[in-house]
Amino acid sequence: MRVADLHCDALYKHVTEHIPLDAEENETRLVTEPNGHKLQCYAIWLPDSYSGGQAERTVTEAARCLRSECERLGIRLLRQGEDGKAAFERNANTAYFTVENGSALNGKTENVAAFASLGVRMMTLTWNAANCIGDGADVENARGMTPFGRLAVREMERYGIIVDISHASEALFYDTAENTSLPIVASHSNAYSVAPHRRNLKDEQIRLIIRRGGLIGLNFHNAFLNADPGSACVTDILRHADHILSLGGERSLCFGSDFDGGTLPRDMHNSGIYERIAELMLHHHYEEGLVRRIFCDNALNFFENFDNRRIMV
Repeated sequence: MRVADLHCDALYKHVTEHIPLDAEENETRLVTEPNGHKLQCYAIWLPDSYSGGQAERTVTEAARCLRSECERLGIRLLRQGEDGKAAFERNANTAYFTVENGSALNGKTENVAAFASLGVRMMTLTWNAANCIGDGADVENARGMTPFGRLAVREMERYGIIVDISHASEALFYDTAENTSLPIVASHSNAYSVAPHRRNLKDEQIRLIIRRGGLIGLNFHNAFLNADPGSACVTDILRHADHILSLGGERSLCFGSDFDGGTLPRDMHNSGIYERIAELMLHHHYEEGLVRRIFCDNALNFFENFDNRRIMV
C-alpha cells in the first residue's frame, strides 16, 4: 500500500505513556510489506487543560522523542523543504512532526520560528476550547481569531508551518482564511452535510479549502463519520468521500485517520483497514487514478507545492 495520513496520536501516547511507535497495541502501524510506502504525520496533542508553558515544553519533548523513535525504527523524518516525494519513494516509512493545539505558542510569536527549527510541519490553531490564537469548536458564540492569532498565522506562513483548521470554530475558520494567503488544511475533519457534528466542515468551508488548494483529511472517529456513532462503519468513509468529491475535492481529499486518538467504528481496528477502503472505493467505481490521489498523491503534491508557493510569497 501507498498511504499518506495527515493525523494520528501515536506520538502523544509515546510521550505520555512511553508506548513505542511500533507497539502492537497502536492503531497506527508502520509499513512492513515489500514495496509499501507510508507518510505519517505524527501529532503531539496538547490538551486544553495544559497551561501555555506546559504545552510549549511538551512540543520540545515530543520533537526529541520523535527523532529518537524515527532513528530507532528507520523512519525518515522529513524536514521542511526536503523533497518529500523522493523520500517517500526511497523509504517504506516517512514522517512529519505536527502539533495539535496552537496553545503551545504560549502567546509568543518567536515560538513559531522555534517550532519550525524543531521540525514542526503543521499545527492546528486550537483544540476544542479557546486559546491565545482563537476559539475552538466547542466555544459557544465564538469570536474567532485574537490579535495575537493574526500575528501567529502570518509567522506560520513565513516559517513554513502549515495552518491546520481542524478543531477551529467557524468564526476562527473564516478569520484564518482572511488572514492567510497560502493554502490551509483540515487535517482530520469530515463533511457536516453527511454527519452534522460541530467538528465537521460545512459545504462552504470545504469549497473554500478546495479553492485555496488545501487538503481535507478524512477522519475515522465514529462520531464524525455517523450521526449515530454506534452505527458507524467503514462504508461511512465512502459517504464523506463522495460528498467532498461532489464539491470538487478530487485534488484535496486525503486521509487524516485520527488513529490512537479517536474511537474507531466497530469494523475498523487499525491502519490495516486502508486495504479494505481501497477495495471499497474501486468497487464503488472510483478510478484507480483517483484512489491513488486520495491515498497519497494529493498529500505529497500539496507538501511539495506548499513549499514552492511559500518561497514566492
